[in-house]
Amino acid sequence: MIDWRAIDTVLLDMDGTLLDLHFDSHFWLEHLPRRYAELHRLDAAAQDALKARIIGEQGTLNWYSLSYWSDELNVDIVALKREVQHLIGLRSDALDFLKWLKRSHPRVVLATNADRASLELKLPLTGLETYLDAIVSSADLGVAKEAQEFWFELQEVEPFDPTRTLFIDDNPHVLESAREYGIRHLLGIKQPDSSRPEKALEEFIALDRFATILPDERPPH
Repeated sequence: MIDWRAIDTVLLDMDGTLLDLHFDSHFWLEHLPRRYAELHRLDAAAQDALKARIIGEQGTLNWYSLSYWSDELNVDIVALKREVQHLIGLRSDALDFLKWLKRSHPRVVLATNADRASLELKLPLTGLETYLDAIVSSADLGVAKEAQEFWFELQEVEPFDPTRTLFIDDNPHVLESAREYGIRHLLGIKQPDSSRPEKALEEFIALDRFATILPDERPPH
């Protein structure tokens, strides 16, 4: 599926690609609305309103900003995330994939919409940093990955040849943006959230396991 001789850079998403999206889905759509209502002594209607408000920010920097939601809702988002941090974990064989990349030639860059507060929570719990050459957050660049500007800004801080780059992300809108920029090798994720059904990605090849794109390193019989 992938000719690794043609790859110099591997850009990886974090949530839903390397990490199971179950934590984020549960936090934003269940835990936060419930705790928000409890802390502010509100009813169930307030929970539903907050869910709609959160979903309405999808694809924007606000959607990914913990400080934005802390200010808007008058709650400590990081503290609330720590209440369910036991749900943070790697997807299936993500660690094996990262170990293989570490032994191989590509430069491995985390290109994430997660802000720095999210990274400070998740990186120590997952050990991802060990396997990454660089970490770039859309919050650092001032624009989300869904926008073309992200890729131009990324090119400035982490130069890469789009024709020799592999990018893996679970978000089809982000993959479309990367394709428009000219990144040649694009892969999606079939099941970003282990607690939810697989997603259909009509325009991109989607992985169920990273092992399917690794070269066969078994010795000949």
